[in-house]
Amino acid sequence: MTETLETTKTKGADFDAVVVGAGFGGLYSVYKLRNEQGLNVKAYDSAGDVGGTWFWNRYPGALSDTESFVYRYSFSGELLQKGRWKTRYLTQPEILAYMNEVADTYDLRRSYEFNTRVTAARFDEETGLWHVTTDKGQTVTAKYLITGLGLLSATNLPKFKGIDSFKGQILHTGAWPEGIDLKGKRVGIIGTGSTGTQVITATAPIAKHLTVFQRSPQYVVPIGNTPQDEATIAAQKASYDDIWKQVKSSAVAFGFEESTIPAETATPEERERVFEAAWQRGGGFYFMFGTFCDIATSQIANDAAADFIKKKIGQIVKDPETARKLTPTDLYAKRPLCGNDYYGVYNRPNVTLADVKADPIAEFTPTGIRLASGAEHELDVVIFATGFDAVDGNYTRMDLRGRGGVTMRDKWKDGPLGYLGMMETDFPNLFMILGPNGPFTNLPPSIETQVEWFSDTIKMMEAKGLKSIEPTEAARDEWVALCRTIADMTLFPKADSWIFGANIPGKKNAVMFYLAGLGNYRAAIDAVKDGGYETMIFDREKAST
Repeated sequence: MTETLETTKTKGADFDAVVVGAGFGGLYSVYKLRNEQGLNVKAYDSAGDVGGTWFWNRYPGALSDTESFVYRYSFSGELLQKGRWKTRYLTQPEILAYMNEVADTYDLRRSYEFNTRVTAARFDEETGLWHVTTDKGQTVTAKYLITGLGLLSATNLPKFKGIDSFKGQILHTGAWPEGIDLKGKRVGIIGTGSTGTQVITATAPIAKHLTVFQRSPQYVVPIGNTPQDEATIAAQKASYDDIWKQVKSSAVAFGFEESTIPAETATPEERERVFEAAWQRGGGFYFMFGTFCDIATSQIANDAAADFIKKKIGQIVKDPETARKLTPTDLYAKRPLCGNDYYGVYNRPNVTLADVKADPIAEFTPTGIRLASGAEHELDVVIFATGFDAVDGNYTRMDLRGRGGVTMRDKWKDGPLGYLGMMETDFPNLFMILGPNGPFTNLPPSIETQVEWFSDTIKMMEAKGLKSIEPTEAARDEWVALCRTIADMTLFPKADSWIFGANIPGKKNAVMFYLAGLGNYRAAIDAVKDGGYETMIFDREKAST
């Protein structure tokens, strides 16, 4: 495939860059490389249009738990001022409409081939080009390969005995078909993470009966999705310069000032007052990071926060046995969750809680699910809210080959590695958006940070006539060790969580995030660029050199 609509700067290549994905990362990459740098860019997405995660995750109750004013791009003042929202958090249809507006404004669809999945990518050492193959049998070549595969998009569908015998409907929240009506149905939901809590609270009022199959009880605080008046929105728009400065220098990038006060030294009365105010305000990340500064690092502080939520469960849930099942026994150290009166759902007469850690799912039957005890739950629909093979799943499932034919699957067989959350040794000119060991934050600001960093790097390479860039093994190993050291300074590794791969059977516990915050992350990657890329190898000739 050699015909292109625009001039290709890379000699002998079909395109200068191939971008995989049409979510926040892919769209911004096309904008930066094509619109700003004039590169000839080809982009693909398996979906029918733009949106990435928000194209597929159309399940009931789907919304972002990042506040509306910062769940968007910061790069365009025009788009920021045109922004429209009515409530503190954006629903899935609103986010998808916003992403369509971005694509329309900058004519980004012109570079895309939709309904097309990239199945393989191979680096050719002789030509220094990536050969990218799709499920339609096409192979194109490009100097740069940008992967916006999504942090949470490789769906995890557990295998259960008899699942094929079930005569009802089986759905996964990460691939939700259009036209699903749960009204008046007997619905079972497997999974109580961030997605599960949203589906549960949205489905309970409309289902004939809802059965929640809970493996692990969760700490869930109110979301507080209140209407926002025009004056508040106008004030936010007028303050965007300061808002983005704060967001990009903060830890979790959620648009609030993180607390600097330790709970460990606060009085019990002060803790109670601060937690209660946060409970009334709403927001999962705010409750963990906006109340006190040490909930993620101090056992004393973590216990205080956990005990407050446990007390709330006891106050809200009327049936003592249900309250007991809903009360977590582990640390408050997973991804912070929030929902709309999550615990109150279990007071409804049409909701049943099944504790499948105590009484596991034995098998699916033609009419529902049977537990190990013999208890049967008759169901019309089963929804898997079982999450994703997060972070590295999409890379290990794709046939991705670097120098010497090494596969990413082999390189990461003992857990994902990665340098700066964007690069990997032996994979020249590959830039991963939200790859392993990148920041754990509100995602759009992290995505912008990464795309701006590697687009600056590509611009430098083009100006200097450089053929390839890849990190040294020493630099990669040092970065992974740093991420592990930082993680071990927190309580997060002590809880079973998808953050470390615990939701995938047989997957090794591995650090997958840089947990020191976006501000520190930006400083670290800028230091690499400002230091002249001393941690990189340029124009390496062969795998053996």
